[in-house]
Amino acid sequence: MNAFQPNAADTGFILLDVLRAPETLAALPALADNADPDLIRQVAEEAGKFVGEVVAPLNRDGDEIGAQWKAGAVTMPPGFRDAYQAFWQAGWPALSSAPEDGGQGLPAALEAMLYEWLSAANHGWTMAPGLLHGAYECIKHHASDALKAQFLAKVATGEWLATMCLTEPHAGSDLGLCRTKAVPLANDPEGRYALSGTKIFISGGEHDLTDNIVHLVLARLPDAPPGPKGLSLFLVPKFYADGTRSAVVCERIEEKMGLHGSPTCVMRFDEAAAWIVGEPGKGLNAMFVMMNAARLHVGLQGVGLLEAAWQKADAYSKERRQMRAPGGAAKAGEADLIEQHPAMRRILDAQRAWIDAGRVIAYRTALELDVIKHHSDPARQARANRWCTLVTPVLKAAWTDQAFHGASACLQVFGGHGFVREWGIEQIVRDSRVAMIYEGTNEIQAIDLLLRKTLPDGGGALQALLKDLSAELPDGDANSARVRGEIDRFAHFVREQLVPATQADGAAADLPHWLADDFLRATAMLLMAWGWARIAATPGADTPRWQTAHQGFWRWVWPEFDMRLSMMAQTLASA
Repeated sequence: MNAFQPNAADTGFILLDVLRAPETLAALPALADNADPDLIRQVAEEAGKFVGEVVAPLNRDGDEIGAQWKAGAVTMPPGFRDAYQAFWQAGWPALSSAPEDGGQGLPAALEAMLYEWLSAANHGWTMAPGLLHGAYECIKHHASDALKAQFLAKVATGEWLATMCLTEPHAGSDLGLCRTKAVPLANDPEGRYALSGTKIFISGGEHDLTDNIVHLVLARLPDAPPGPKGLSLFLVPKFYADGTRSAVVCERIEEKMGLHGSPTCVMRFDEAAAWIVGEPGKGLNAMFVMMNAARLHVGLQGVGLLEAAWQKADAYSKERRQMRAPGGAAKAGEADLIEQHPAMRRILDAQRAWIDAGRVIAYRTALELDVIKHHSDPARQARANRWCTLVTPVLKAAWTDQAFHGASACLQVFGGHGFVREWGIEQIVRDSRVAMIYEGTNEIQAIDLLLRKTLPDGGGALQALLKDLSAELPDGDANSARVRGEIDRFAHFVREQLVPATQADGAAADLPHWLADDFLRATAMLLMAWGWARIAATPGADTPRWQTAHQGFWRWVWPEFDMRLSMMAQTLASA
């Protein structure tokens, strides 16, 4: 089956026409010179060529040959190193990094588009550069000037790759249980620490893609208190400036369900000399810069992987003939194309609806990240921060969930052929499953959204976001009027039922935990409805390409909103 191919016209329509990105970017002095639509299209077209011609063809070997571990060294699949060297030398990892750090200073939305395509083309390969931007921001905002001088430009340009070392064998997402220790090195002129401990599930902990790897590691100082507040962040490279290798060892790589092209490493730190990043005990604060960037990228993985699955299924449905479809066009004695069967059309249209709405939400999030960084108006920055705070966990959880379940649905279009490796759809099902787990499981995202970001202020931030969503819809449009009504219905439910019930005297402490998953899914449905209202109101969206998916959203996706509200109401009633 043919490899994934980016569609710059589709993504450009979302970014330039639906979201009107140039208008947002023109208001940001640092990006105003890069707000030209022609420049954005040109960058997107060149990115699409690189992804389609260089990265996508390596996907199958990445899965079937995989990363190979031997005596602590990892050899990447054939072609991976050459592709990565071409990638960073062409400047692609540095799209949105600051020019003074070796970057191109382009909008974050272009980086979002690039990484969506990369994930769709070759998820395993893309895991390597996927943490670069977060590591860059972490070093830029928290490291000392001496560390910046040594590492910032190398990470900003992608010449060196980076890792995020959090998880330990005895603890998964509960970072407060971290045991890795950092002890001051005696008589060290650089004030370094001896780092000791074991980290697991470290993506790209060892490989041959780059000449050096920068590890960012959570650990405890000798006098650190227990729990998350006792964690500090440290930096240790694979090689020091004098060429000596650090005492960091890859003990093995995991044999995984999928994602074979990405080495998931067990990393041992044997009193490795490391520098502290930021203040003692503030490691999580510094690391959250990486984790939040990673969550956006994982949400983009969901969108991209679903697009890759849809492309394969859609192409197959236009080639394969099976049985007679109701109202089919086949001649007597012939079978109809699979795409003419309603059951298959329903699958394809529903996934298309998820992909297009997901792009609206993901690219909007990337635009808001630039607003936070570059806008001069604190009030506008606050609105952008509210968007990113509330929407990022929804994007990460809902679209990675759909990437797996939607890819499985796309496999169904192939029938028995989908279950064999030849067609490539089964790889997407396997590869996509992990995205529901890492960077905070989807259940943790739901808990974060409801318990940490909605309930503490009585739903105030969420109500403000819903008001903004409603205000952005055009007037005099029937579809927008319908979505406004649904936004009001959700706002009323949160204000009059959910918040009072969960904050009432005597309310069970676990009540909001029971509601969290349904709350996130309902929020996702509402964001999708808003996204589709934006698409439908955009000139050029009155073609079958967009109208079919729009109808698919209302017919096959939106009914889940009522189901989720009903489930939450039932949980509240039985509490």
